[in-house]
Amino acid sequence: MPGQASLTAEAYYAHPQNRFWPIMGAVLGFDATLPYALRCAALTRAGIALWDVLSECVRPGSLDAAIEAGSMRTNDIAGLLRAHPGITRILFNGTAAESIFRRHVASTLQGCGSPGLQRLPSTSPAHASLGYAEKLARWREALERA
Repeated sequence: MPGQASLTAEAYYAHPQNRFWPIMGAVLGFDATLPYALRCAALTRAGIALWDVLSECVRPGSLDAAIEAGSMRTNDIAGLLRAHPGITRILFNGTAAESIFRRHVASTLQGCGSPGLQRLPSTSPAHASLGYAEKLARWREALERA
């Protein structure tokens, strides 16, 4: 679920210390400071869709750990996969996205193909145990395997 900065900006990964856009720019070869619409277009050209596991939840602040369990509503990922059968992999930006997906979405995917699932290190500034270089290396490896 987007953090407060992203919800306010109506743009994914809007927190200035989130490393998502610098990593995507480095891997895909675009300027991470481009206007948001152009960054999203660069992802689309690279065959990358960007979507949340959750469509809504109650969470004071921006930390995933603060999401109130009973408030979670998931996006229709099964419908997305049926509408776009070319999706072969789902990459998770951190542990929370993967855990919520496995707990609340995975069982709904019968008849949707078998996309590969991979958790990558969170690009959030709250995930400080890995530095930028290590996060970049892991994301690059995952994206170049396509």
